[in-house]
Amino acid sequence: MTVPPKALVAASVALVALLVLSGVNPYDRTTWVLEVFPVVIALPVLWLTYRRFPLTTLLYACIFVHASVLLMGGAYSYARVPLGFEIAGALDLERNPYDRIGHFFQGFVPALVAREILIRGAYVHGRKMLVFVVVCIVLAISASYELLEWASALALGQGADEFLGTQGDPWDTQEDMFCALIGAVTALALLSPFHDRQLRKLQA
Repeated sequence: MTVPPKALVAASVALVALLVLSGVNPYDRTTWVLEVFPVVIALPVLWLTYRRFPLTTLLYACIFVHASVLLMGGAYSYARVPLGFEIAGALDLERNPYDRIGHFFQGFVPALVAREILIRGAYVHGRKMLVFVVVCIVLAISASYELLEWASALALGQGADEFLGTQGDPWDTQEDMFCALIGAVTALALLSPFHDRQLRKLQA
């Protein structure tokens, strides 16, 4: 079950529009570039691989949502996204939690991407081993992103503060990785059966 080309075109146009809108007057231009860079890379890759390796509708939809989260964070910087302040007020939190949402999706969506590639390529056998490998991949991605943030902090100095978005939390790195882990486990627990059905239709 693949997304029709027209639907992909519509989603791509929407993402490009959101990308342009987010870059009109971002809070910090350097932060915007760093945050939206994955979207700029992923969109053409998805189109280039569509004929040879089309993804399931579920995965395309999740990628779209994840990209939207990244674009919002790029426009405002994660510590200043209005939605985060609304959540913080509703839950009586001391910090804007939008970056936690971003890292949750950093686990949620890559888990489905890894799962789809591993299943379709028959690289892993056994359901338990599949879960283990997917979670390991997600944690590796999360750790790599934290290393990227560290490298940015060294290269940019104070200019990386908005990109890091620690908001004074000394355990921000560990909590970000934990959020990615929660996202991966949530995706596997809730969507695996639905994902399997879409994979069977796609492979048929």
